[in-house]
Amino acid sequence: MRLLCSAIFLLLALPPPAVALDHTLAGQVLGEINLARTAPRTYAAFLREFRNRFRGTYFLLPGSDTRMQTREGVKAVDEAIRYLSRQKPQPPLTWSAGLAAAAAELAEEQGRSGATGHTGLESHGMRERVDRHGKWSRQIAENIGYGPTEARNMVMQLIIDDGVPDRGHRKNTFSAVLRTAGVACGPHPSFGSMCVIDFADTFREYGE
Repeated sequence: MRLLCSAIFLLLALPPPAVALDHTLAGQVLGEINLARTAPRTYAAFLREFRNRFRGTYFLLPGSDTRMQTREGVKAVDEAIRYLSRQKPQPPLTWSAGLAAAAAELAEEQGRSGATGHTGLESHGMRERVDRHGKWSRQIAENIGYGPTEARNMVMQLIIDDGVPDRGHRKNTFSAVLRTAGVACGPHPSFGSMCVIDFADTFREYGE
């Protein structure tokens, strides 16, 4: 009986299993962000094609009859198309392993807990996570997307920014101040998939 109780105690004391992150998707997401930054009019064409999937405030997933609900419908898509049509090209973001590690902390935590938002009970806020991995200058920012399993759909979602009044994800994506980024993507219990993108002007990992 004592041995059984000890085994149960050890089992409860073990940390929760790690969440397997999708490093391929993370790289593809940064590639899509850089395509949008360097060729915004090309990305506007992707959004025009996406607009055709809408039926009121719903849109249909490609190749299926599954309907996805939005808050604003085509209004937000049309606004994003106008924005991209006027947007001047920006330099591509460089990959930062340190920022990717900071993003991974939140992606792994929410992949276990099913929580959403920019603050984790374990990993805490964006600044705390970023500060653990290196030193940054001027500005940092963070985008989080939930749901899409393909990089282009994830980035289009963040650019459209449906239901976000200040379009903060879009602003971060095209910021001229933010020049480097790291991405972490993985499963989410409620939404299926998620990606965290952490940005900075410059970022230097500890030990460099």
